[in-house]
Amino acid sequence: MEKERGEGDGGWDTGVLRSHRDDYPAQLFAALTKVSEELGREMYLVGGTVRDWLLEIAPNDLDFTVDCDAVHCCRTLIRVLAGGTFVPLGAAEEDAGRVVWRGLIIDFSSFREGAGTIEEDLCLRDFTINAMGLAFSAFVDEALPLLLIDPLNGRQDLGQGILRVCPRAFVSDPLRMLRGYRLWARFGFVLEDETLAAIREHGHLLSRVSVERISYEMNLIMGSARAHEVIAAMAESGLLFLVIPELQQGVGLEQPESHHLDVFHHGLAALGYMEKILATPELFYPECQEMLRDYLAQPGIREVLKWSALLHDLGKPSTHEIREDKGGRITFYNHDEVGRELVQHLGRELRWSNDNRDRAAALVGMHMHPFHLCNVRRKQGLSKKACLKLCRRAGDDLIGLFFLAMADSLAGKGEMKPEAMEEELDHLLCEILEIYNKDIAPALSGPRFITGKDLIEHFSLQPGPYFSQILDELQEAQVEGDVSNRAEALLWVRNYLKRFQGPVE
Repeated sequence: MEKERGEGDGGWDTGVLRSHRDDYPAQLFAALTKVSEELGREMYLVGGTVRDWLLEIAPNDLDFTVDCDAVHCCRTLIRVLAGGTFVPLGAAEEDAGRVVWRGLIIDFSSFREGAGTIEEDLCLRDFTINAMGLAFSAFVDEALPLLLIDPLNGRQDLGQGILRVCPRAFVSDPLRMLRGYRLWARFGFVLEDETLAAIREHGHLLSRVSVERISYEMNLIMGSARAHEVIAAMAESGLLFLVIPELQQGVGLEQPESHHLDVFHHGLAALGYMEKILATPELFYPECQEMLRDYLAQPGIREVLKWSALLHDLGKPSTHEIREDKGGRITFYNHDEVGRELVQHLGRELRWSNDNRDRAAALVGMHMHPFHLCNVRRKQGLSKKACLKLCRRAGDDLIGLFFLAMADSLAGKGEMKPEAMEEELDHLLCEILEIYNKDIAPALSGPRFITGKDLIEHFSLQPGPYFSQILDELQEAQVEGDVSNRAEALLWVRNYLKRFQGPVE
């Protein structure tokens, strides 16, 4: 399972590697040279730094390893630079630290797990492409030969786009299995067959890893442009179902004839289509593309939408029924609301931020609304009241809701799927936005005609949940044009109360 990248396996240009010194302030390398001189022993540039330089990428961080005294190196660097912030890394007993200086990150760690040489240390890392090093003294001194320290042939794997695990890496730290998929998501490299076999063998060890570390890797995968490809590969190896066991319940669970895939693979397909929509939203909603880019500019919203696509039918397994009274028809009644609760629970387990969890869960809970509204619009047109209700419930995620609906629709290709569903969704969103801008926003732009205080003072009502119901329905009447001022609003409330509780004094 190897991916050719059109690069040779062989030579590399030491001049190109040394040229990366110019990517960083000269003051930094002068200070690092002082640290090396005071240490009196070799320092090594390692890991992601060397990997990225070989890929002709300039990383924002520099990774160093030394035989010992890593924290001392951090303190020395801060002293020589006369600036920078020290951040301890790893457990208290680990000799590792970070210096943050002018937006750059410089990490130092001591040889791991008792390694006595740099070669032994590199062999204890996660993947061969991260198991390469350079002697710092030769890197900064052009009079010295610069040799790539590469005990596991990582340069060859890098050239071929292969992710190959280092010996015992998954046993030492099971999170590295997820990190392999994250590297796949970032670079487009693929896990080779023996590494995949090791993941299948050691996947159960992931239970030893903290939820926070797992969630960090998963969010980086979901934030990449290859989330669908990588999540599909994780499912194939079984690792995905160890992270999110609820998804496995949808594997093999059949759906009605409007779908051609089982529940899990439908969600996976929706994730794939969501990535395509996020890449070129104007291709899917060409009639109302002005607002799309502004919506997608929000930090973190792409990850929320991709999670929502993958999880939108999470409630189907627990609501699955075969209705004999309907000719053996498969139903998933209320799966959207059940899914909303499940996503809330999953988001808490994975330590998502409150905002991301609430938004993803709300989108899952609403994902059927655009389809219901398409049916209504097809039969009787679209009312301002219906638009207001949807806009009120979706809030800032109206566009995200329609992205999710489009991904859901594209992922279903069954024989009974309504024709031109995607075109209907495009037209519906545009009509909703037009009605909102023309009729709803102007009507709601000013202060409310009636407040909760008025309900207490004019109608002697006691505060309660029904206050919002009254005020929301009054707002709908205002949008429909039935109420246009305060006097009419008071009369409307009086008539409303009469209908439900008799005459109002």
